[in-house]
Amino acid sequence: MSKRLQGCIIGILISFFVCSTSIFAQTGRISGKVIDDNSFSLTGANVYIQTLNIGTATDNEGSFSLFKVPAGDYEVRVSFLGYQTETQKITVQENKTTSLNFTLKPGVVVGQEVLVLGDQLKGQAKALNQQKNNMNITNVVSADQIGRFPDENIGDALKRIPSITVNYDQGEARFGNIRGTEPRLNSFTINGERVPSAEAESRTVQLDLVSSDMIQTIEVNKAVTPDMDADAIGGSVNLVTKGAPNRLRISGTVGGLYNKISEKGAPSGALTVGQRFADGMLGIVLNGSYHDNQLGSNNTEGAWTGDPGNYYPTDWEAREYQIRRLRENVGANVDLKIDPYNTIYLKGIFSHRNDWEHRYRLRYTKIKQGDDGQWTAEIRRQTKGGPDNDENDDARLEDQRMWTGNLSGEHFFAGGIELNWTASLSKASEDRPDETYIQWKKKNVPVTVNLSDLRKPMITDNLDITEFGLDEITKEHQYTDEKNLHMKADLTIPLTEKGPYKNSIKFGGKYKSKDKKRDNSFFTYTPINKPDNILSYPYSDYTNPDFLAGNYKVGIHTSAAGIGQIANELDNPALFEKEDTPSEYASDNFSATEKVTAAYFMLQQQLGDKLSMIAGFRYEKTNEDYDGHEFDEDSETIVPTSGSGDYSNFLPGIHFKYDFDENTTLRLAWTNTIARPNYYDLVPYRSIASDYEELSVGNPTLNPTTSMNFDLMAENYFKSVGLVSAGAFYKDIKDFIYVFSEKNYLDPVSGNTYDKFSQPRNGAKATLFGLEFAFQRRLDFLGGFFSNFNIYTNYTYTHSSAKNPVLDAQVSGDKDIELPGTSPHIFNANLTYQDEKLVLGLSFNYSAAYIDPDEMDLTPGLERYYDDVTRLDFNGSYAFTPSIRFFVEANNLTNQPLRYYAGIKDRTYQAEYYDIKINTGVKFDF
Repeated sequence: MSKRLQGCIIGILISFFVCSTSIFAQTGRISGKVIDDNSFSLTGANVYIQTLNIGTATDNEGSFSLFKVPAGDYEVRVSFLGYQTETQKITVQENKTTSLNFTLKPGVVVGQEVLVLGDQLKGQAKALNQQKNNMNITNVVSADQIGRFPDENIGDALKRIPSITVNYDQGEARFGNIRGTEPRLNSFTINGERVPSAEAESRTVQLDLVSSDMIQTIEVNKAVTPDMDADAIGGSVNLVTKGAPNRLRISGTVGGLYNKISEKGAPSGALTVGQRFADGMLGIVLNGSYHDNQLGSNNTEGAWTGDPGNYYPTDWEAREYQIRRLRENVGANVDLKIDPYNTIYLKGIFSHRNDWEHRYRLRYTKIKQGDDGQWTAEIRRQTKGGPDNDENDDARLEDQRMWTGNLSGEHFFAGGIELNWTASLSKASEDRPDETYIQWKKKNVPVTVNLSDLRKPMITDNLDITEFGLDEITKEHQYTDEKNLHMKADLTIPLTEKGPYKNSIKFGGKYKSKDKKRDNSFFTYTPINKPDNILSYPYSDYTNPDFLAGNYKVGIHTSAAGIGQIANELDNPALFEKEDTPSEYASDNFSATEKVTAAYFMLQQQLGDKLSMIAGFRYEKTNEDYDGHEFDEDSETIVPTSGSGDYSNFLPGIHFKYDFDENTTLRLAWTNTIARPNYYDLVPYRSIASDYEELSVGNPTLNPTTSMNFDLMAENYFKSVGLVSAGAFYKDIKDFIYVFSEKNYLDPVSGNTYDKFSQPRNGAKATLFGLEFAFQRRLDFLGGFFSNFNIYTNYTYTHSSAKNPVLDAQVSGDKDIELPGTSPHIFNANLTYQDEKLVLGLSFNYSAAYIDPDEMDLTPGLERYYDDVTRLDFNGSYAFTPSIRFFVEANNLTNQPLRYYAGIKDRTYQAEYYDIKINTGVKFDF
């Protein structure tokens, strides 16, 4: 532990001991809990004593405390959006804690009647109450709200939130972009602690690891306060796991998933069990989920070259994927209320996702046109799979795991002093054991190139299948993991607790240690008895007459059974010669250690009855150590490399919140945030592609990306549960990171000339401006039948500008570009009908095209864009009893592909189709 962190913690402890010795005479404390009529905790309920002008809001467990309340008789008022306000009389005694609990009934007064909320509106009310009471700009979605949408994982649920777009993999949302910023510029946490990444070359968290059934609340912090981690340029998404209910609760789902493209079904389910014991002192909740998806996809993709008016593909592929995706999650939360002043929490979640993948790829490469006008290409047929065993099941296995656990405490002392501490451990890993490929090829084959439809360019040939000879058989093992250790302590000291100018100070420290490594291996195998042609091993024709990506014929490939049989025999020296191939993996392997020490201070100040403020700063010190490798082609040896660095960031911020009335709020924030470089980008590696074609190197001198942010948000909350909001944001970004590339590069280290050179570098500054609008409300004001409808909609406009970092020495850098990952238009709409038993909903999601930040290419005319996304989803349910409900969900009714295009929308880089997925079953809640 660093001396700076030790000093910070010692300072916190000294302050605690000094302040805790104070005795506040003639005052007492009120503590209690606010629940609904189903015994569920209400987060964000307002608890207020008007005669004293003091109040607070309930926490995630529905608990509240009011300190330094003068002895006497009072009336305590509790309000909650969508629920009937309750008041109770209480007598506060000197130096004693008085317990006071509330049970609120759902419903709002409309005219002379009480309009009762349905279950889904109760969830919406809970989320909006928390969002309304937060000091900073946030969006909050509760578990009940998530249930309104047919979203299986957290990523799919996030795309409904204003200003968030997602990237897809096999039809499911995998990565999230917040407010026009790529995933690297955002933070994803569980219970307030950063989630480790299983991605080898980046910090990006795979959102499809976590089932939406596991989460109680999603909190999107769009303007972070000084007590939050600063690595959140776009924003910070916090997933809050389920807490213990106030009575025995058993809930879950039992159902099945069906994917149209694979024409297969599989089971799914979730279960949550929670209860409080020992007169409420001990709370325990256990939950788990199981989703077995039989997926598939039809893919076509390639690469383009040429000059304006004469672009043509140099490479084109058709791919057939057959996938089984199994997602399993388990979680547990335990809270122990030692006494009214001290609570200990133990929280943990484990997520496991296995993908078993078979891929059959037909590839035309080295496409060129001769002087005689004849096109030729090299044709390759490749099968990807794995051994035929219980683990791989003759498929390529991608085994991803993530677990996080934290122990935390909440302690109150004399005078309302609050101490919070957390110690957490987490790990994420990705393992691809024995990933096996077999490839057949034929060189210089005459082909026909048809570019009449640039969305679906056609390359065809008349080659006989027996002319394909063996090119290579390879097996590789890829493993990546990241381990995190976090420790933090926060101390809040009230200075003035009553009146229109009450205030408090909050300060603390945090220590984060991250260790990341990648350990790959690669072997090439040569059969002792060379096969005659592609038909020498078990094979099958994988041509799909309903191939969604176009009229492509994938054709004959080594079959799944064939690759499984081959993989099982590869290590038999009587059948194959085995050769270690370090040129394929040496530069990929690395280890990295990052340590971050942080301290912060903030003042929470009330400036009259309506205006409140948070002002403070955060200081973060980062130390890095990296070990990498380069492979020397001449000596065929692996050469170790190493690097290190450190930097500091001082990050001030200020937040204002003005309450025009109880339900109308204006927020303004100025914040400073950072995004650290990807681990692998900092590693001093040298990677040389075969035949000296391409050279890639790391960059240990990269600076973190920084941003100065300005945010404005106005919100009006409807008593009948709803919201209308409008806001604007501006980000001044410096040192954003891109991949520099140069053709025909003369390497000063080796003296060799490479077709292409690439290296991550810091770019010039960029700016990002956005407008954000949201509206959600039950249409009760229309009356009658229409009062059963509920609308949820939001729209975000963003405009960005970045100096062209000259990705290629042959490309002019004078023209500004859009910031990669920034979609100019994002729109969500949901229309739900709900009566006492029936729920029907349609959800629409749209995001406009943007420059791809992962494989950024700004070659004029061939700029790489992530295409528009237009998705329509349906969900419906019918309640047989108050506790049992039948449901059906249908995703991707528009058959939206994952698509990239080159320069113009009609020129496809990649198009991958997934078709419709249906989930149906029964939900229960007892």
